[in-house]
Amino acid sequence: MTNASVREFKMPDVGEGLTEAEILKWYVQPGDTVTDGQVVCEVETAKAAVELPIPYDGVVRALHFPEGTTVDVGTSIIAVDVAGGAAPAEEAPAAPAAPAAEPEEKPAARQPVLVGYGVATSSTRRRPRKQAPDDTAGRQAAVAVQAELNGHGAAAAAPAAPAAPAAAPQDRPLAKPPVRKLAKDLGVDLATVTPTGPDGVITREDVHAAVTTAQAQAQAQAPAQEQAAAVPAAVPAPSAPVSYDTARETRVPVKGVRKATAAAMVGSAFTAPHVTEFVTVDVTRTMKLVEELKQDKEFAGLRVNPLLLIAKALLVAIRRNPDVNASWDEAAQEIVVKHYVNLGIAAATPRGLIVPNIKDAHAKTLPQLAESLGELVSTAREGRTSPSAMQAGTVTITNVGVFGVDTGTPILNPGESAILAVGAIKLQPWVHKGKVKPRQVTTLALSFDHRLVDGELGSKVLADVAAILENPKRLITWA
Repeated sequence: MTNASVREFKMPDVGEGLTEAEILKWYVQPGDTVTDGQVVCEVETAKAAVELPIPYDGVVRALHFPEGTTVDVGTSIIAVDVAGGAAPAEEAPAAPAAPAAEPEEKPAARQPVLVGYGVATSSTRRRPRKQAPDDTAGRQAAVAVQAELNGHGAAAAAPAAPAAPAAAPQDRPLAKPPVRKLAKDLGVDLATVTPTGPDGVITREDVHAAVTTAQAQAQAQAPAQEQAAAVPAAVPAPSAPVSYDTARETRVPVKGVRKATAAAMVGSAFTAPHVTEFVTVDVTRTMKLVEELKQDKEFAGLRVNPLLLIAKALLVAIRRNPDVNASWDEAAQEIVVKHYVNLGIAAATPRGLIVPNIKDAHAKTLPQLAESLGELVSTAREGRTSPSAMQAGTVTITNVGVFGVDTGTPILNPGESAILAVGAIKLQPWVHKGKVKPRQVTTLALSFDHRLVDGELGSKVLADVAAILENPKRLITWA
């Protein structure tokens, strides 16, 4: 758009390190009048659904992407005429959509993160913004802007004298971090790849094409007898397109929270050496205490359930065994012991599993902890959990018992040291005071990172939680 009064609103980083978001719903259309602070759309990040307010007054000129589109952070999503001009009939979203040509490529040095996990800080410095040679806007300008936002903008055209400083960036092939990683994994030297992307940026397709060319050259140079044997393995016959019975199968795209969770769980399972220990415990006294607390005026209007006392028991166990509350710093090769507990509570939502956490849970009284748990659960069910509520967790509780499950082997949230799974509480025959009696029994499972927590420490933490739940008076004597 060439009108100087038109402002482009770009997809913001609403999650402190997220690289993309899906537009769930537009609340405005071209021609609508908007005011500063008015919510114009709802987007879903890898962590939660978030409403985006527009930062200025004006009239909507264009919506650059339809609902359901995943857009990179920094890409313009809506144009607003701050002078109040009406939207022209010929305005179309095609030109600004160019930055989404390769949606799989992300801004530099950022990674999807699981809720409750920190984000790597980018070390890439953005190059000076490329100036348009004239007043012409449209596709070329949008492509240049997106390249700059990703840290790979080409040096601006300049007279001969200042050209020398721009030569250095050209020595390094232009490619986004995901493409550089792909090339590294495939053993491809980016300096040998012919770029086809905007402004000379190397794309994934360029890397794959380089691999294909290299394979073809290697086959041509091999002896005839070796080539005959190698061709079937190196160049398999094209497979038929995958088809499925739409009446009997449904395919659901993996994106948003579910996509980030899957990536984080795979990373956690194959990075942190997991150990899981189990203990079955009589929680009859704890269940009686829950019923008593429900009648206590200090808990009026608050959610009181077994999870509340289980959470408190874990917090006490951590205070007695503080080394369990830590994280592993791979870069520094250090163990970071936390002097605070941000207690994560796994919650199943329509958008997938999220793990918001209660900040500084160790410092809360039992009524305060009950209030925080109630707010956490209700907010998660409404799908309104903020990204900040899902970051910087230290340990987590997952209550699989609500589904009737006895126990499990939970996977750690990346960056956390331990996760406690609570099984179903059931009436079972139990030896109590020398006699077999029906008692309320559950099984606890504690998974921990064996780099941080050895078997002795993990066993002590689990044993302390079990001891408190068996005799909740220990909440007082151990406090």
